[in-house]
Amino acid sequence: MLQIVLTQLAATVITGLIAGLLGGVHALVSALLGGLCCVVPNSLFALRLFINARKPVVSPMTFFIGEFIKIALTLASLGAVVWLYRDLNWLALLAAFIVALKSYIILLFRH
Repeated sequence: MLQIVLTQLAATVITGLIAGLLGGVHALVSALLGGLCCVVPNSLFALRLFINARKPVVSPMTFFIGEFIKIALTLASLGAVVWLYRDLNWLALLAAFIVALKSYIILLFRH
């Protein structure tokens, strides 16, 4: 799981740098924020699963509750970015968010 989170973080940084080169500082910040809206909830979810996997009895509800919290946190963080960052570049935000979401595909082709 750590590999997935690190891949998402690397994809976010690379997308942010490309957005910064193409669109300036506001695109760079928007892309980094968009990617982090995906990376932070996923890393918290992975941490929750890692901690619960060490318990002797694991409930499947742990996964579903964690997934619900991850989705709610993702939506809340996207809403906070849109609400608080006035110079938002929508294209950079959405591009970095989608790249971070789909970055696990890189791990599929690694072997």
